Amino acid sequence: MAQSLQKLHRSRNHRMIAGVMGGIAEYLGWSPNLTRLLFIGISTLVAGVPGILIYVILWLIMPNASQASYR
Repeated sequence: MAQSLQKLHRSRNHRMIAGVMGGIAEYLGWSPNLTRLLFIGISTLVAGVPGILIYVILWLIMPNASQASYR
């Protein structure tokens, strides 16, 4: 059974860059790759707010997951 996060944290298990999308996917119970593809798709469609800026803000705000963060 896959572990899920109790609170929104950056993932320890599904990292590509900083674990932001992996953490969101674990919290919601979604596939990390699907979450990344959705983020990229939405970021390219909404040109008013760059996705990279949102990602960096989430990277700075979201705490890193510890072993106790998982259920």
